[in-house]
Amino acid sequence: MIRADLHIHTVLSPCGDLEMTPLNIIKKARELSVGIIGITDHNSTLQCSEAKRIGEREGVFVMCGAEITTREEVHAVCFVEYKKLTLLQDYLSIHLPHIPNKTDFFGYQLVVNEDEEIIHQEPYLLISAINQTLEQVETFIHSLGGIFIPAHLDKKQNSLLSQLGFLPPDLKADAVELSPMCNTEDFFNKNSFLKKQRIIYSSDAHYVEDIGRATTFLDVAHLSFEGVKEAISNLKTGI
Repeated sequence: MIRADLHIHTVLSPCGDLEMTPLNIIKKARELSVGIIGITDHNSTLQCSEAKRIGEREGVFVMCGAEITTREEVHAVCFVEYKKLTLLQDYLSIHLPHIPNKTDFFGYQLVVNEDEEIIHQEPYLLISAINQTLEQVETFIHSLGGIFIPAHLDKKQNSLLSQLGFLPPDLKADAVELSPMCNTEDFFNKNSFLKKQRIIYSSDAHYVEDIGRATTFLDVAHLSFEGVKEAISNLKTGI
């Protein structure tokens, strides 16, 4: 069993703290014995490669993806194999509206290397909703053989339940995510229709100290994208 935190933001997300560099994230994960992490910046994958490179050296397996905001303002954590990451980034770049980021209001959107040198500053606001529906995003991610997980269902904003109030019957979610603040028993008592869903727990970390605040233990047969995907598919449903 490997401890996994599959929802972590970096300095690329405007809401991510400037200490959330790939190196600091990997170091904190190692310190907490979190063996698998997901890099999930808002609507961008551009920080994944450096995190993956450092993770391979330091013994932390990095799942590459993004937290995508759909047209309905629903957040979904999505992952693809590293060799398909460019396809995901192209999709996000095409569908993200070109709204200039205001750094003094929203925060910086930076891609940095291990030495904390800025190698790119994203000009368009990443926390905007892309011009794709929830179903379109799910279909695209699965067309790449990826993993699609509606994020933080218990939150009162930007969750599938807060925006839609229900789980679309045709939506093929690989799992659903609950946040560190969730009272699991109360949540399922109020949303019994979700008990058939596979559940992951993630930190949604925007600060270094939040990494590992909620994690999921995955029974990974072989440490690879497909191995993690299979482990998620084998998770127990509900509570």
